[in-house]
Amino acid sequence: MRTLSLLCLFALTLLPLAAAHAEEDGFISLFDGKTLDNWDGNPVFWSVEDGMITGQTTADNPTKGNTFLIYRGGEVGDFELQLEYKLIGGNSGIQYRSFEVDPEKKKWVVGGYQGDFESGDTYSGILYGEKFRGILANRGQKTELVRNDGKFKVNVVGSVGDSKTIQSKIKKEDWNTYTITAKGFEFAHKINGVPTAECTDNDTKERRASGILALQLHAGPPMKVQFRNIRLKRLPAATDDAAKKKR
Repeated sequence: MRTLSLLCLFALTLLPLAAAHAEEDGFISLFDGKTLDNWDGNPVFWSVEDGMITGQTTADNPTKGNTFLIYRGGEVGDFELQLEYKLIGGNSGIQYRSFEVDPEKKKWVVGGYQGDFESGDTYSGILYGEKFRGILANRGQKTELVRNDGKFKVNVVGSVGDSKTIQSKIKKEDWNTYTITAKGFEFAHKINGVPTAECTDNDTKERRASGILALQLHAGPPMKVQFRNIRLKRLPAATDDAAKKKR
């Protein structure tokens, strides 16, 4: 009995420390584990299942085009996003600094920067521009986006690792942790702590400094994607950091 009491007391003393750590690391949760509060998507495809955001298509219930679950809790600029995902079939992605294409004509259609992931072996971790310039950094690449004489170009300027080696660290039909960091116009993706792609967007005509977050459910064969532990840390704007250095 005395041992049990001591264990309870020890656990209680840890609670304030855990709460303090959660505040100190600067992350906020974007999903309460129960409802889709602050999220907006087609209820035909999106729900909360067993405490996880779930998007699913079936042979009898396909989506005619890519459809998105949009976060309505505010736009993001400079940030770090961490979440866990599990995918069965198909492919999906995480939209950031993004835009709604034409919500008056068709709801839940989004374009912008996207951290991809798939059930295959090629595209998980890349930076894709959904309705927004196409592939911006393949897996393993470090790229710079430029526009010369009106023409858009992706320049490969380095490497963050071997694509096949990165793929070997990604679990199929199981939980993986995806991290996206956007600072100024520099973007970095990681899966399970492994860098997958980095990009600097110097295309001043098309690049985006802020926009919405959204989760993708892809058109095509039946698929199921789930998300949990979605956490966001808003970072000081890169311009703010530059101003501080000049002081």
